[in-house]
Amino acid sequence: MTAADMTTADSLAVWLRVRREADWHGAPALRPGPSARDGFLAWCAGPVHQRDPVRAERLLRAHNRARADAERRAPLDFALLAGWQCEVLGVARAPFRTGDAHAKGGRERYGLTVRTRDDFAACLREAADQDVPLAGRAARAYLDVAFFHPFDDGNARAALLTLVHVLAREGVVLPEVGPLQTTRYADDPEGAADLAVLIAVLDRRRHAPDAGHR
Repeated sequence: MTAADMTTADSLAVWLRVRREADWHGAPALRPGPSARDGFLAWCAGPVHQRDPVRAERLLRAHNRARADAERRAPLDFALLAGWQCEVLGVARAPFRTGDAHAKGGRERYGLTVRTRDDFAACLREAADQDVPLAGRAARAYLDVAFFHPFDDGNARAALLTLVHVLAREGVVLPEVGPLQTTRYADDPEGAADLAVLIAVLDRRRHAPDAGHR
């Protein structure tokens, strides 16, 4: 692929194709139940706080909202994400982007069309599809936010909060989230499936005898 191809290719369109082809139904099963450690809280209190205390405090407020929304089983939609994102960025409004977005040093471009917001809404609704295992739904929702890239800033944080929310709605709290902080690419179906597997691996650690001491 040439530099010009990388500039013009629509990575969001690529993701929507990969999303249709990925085997979400083959995702491993998770085991709902209590967790001795909230990995998101530990991540905020540890590396995020050490790097930027203000960023950590904003993330904690957003996390509280995402968990409260999960507790009341609020359906996942853009308005919900925008509320969390206001906390993440410390702003009064977090509107949907108004133009193409770019990431990974410009190597991925996420187009904006008249259908983008409706497509995003439809994808978010699928987070409640009980025919797909929870790990698959959480991974898919995370990647949807990453590749729709709905906000002008903070989309990686929005994606992680979305994953936390989808899992928490069904009683799963991962004991760590650090391993999720890796670069994902829109054209990588194996990577999409691997994210669901990683969520299951982290969930199994929650049930390990020393899970509360990591």
